[in-house]
Amino acid sequence: MTAKITYNGELRTSCVHVKSGDSFVTDAPTDNNGLGQAFSPTDTVATGLASCMLTMMGIKAKNLEIDIKNATAAVTKHMASGPRRISKIEVVFNLPSKISEKSRKILVHTANTCPVHYSLHPDIEKVISFQWEL
Repeated sequence: MTAKITYNGELRTSCVHVKSGDSFVTDAPTDNNGLGQAFSPTDTVATGLASCMLTMMGIKAKNLEIDIKNATAAVTKHMASGPRRISKIEVVFNLPSKISEKSRKILVHTANTCPVHYSLHPDIEKVISFQWEL
């Protein structure tokens, strides 16, 4: 088992990672009858994409002996209706400028081939950009 999720009522869940005990709460968004006081389940999907991409870049950077510590990703999730679903995820990465052009290409390719990217439905538009400004 990977995680245990408990429905707390009021459109809120508590999610616990079984191996580590780490936890987080989800809340339905305000545009879907919720309070919007925590990540929504669809927020966690969009955030998971950026987190996975950064993690994969971190693995590759370590192998290339590149430091990407403090790199960031800004995520914007767009919803559609009929049925309600994620229609687009935008991710803007901000990474260190001192990385060579060759290594940048390797990191971009690595990010775009992360497991979450491959796991998302192909109808979800993914707009990914990389800024080398840190």
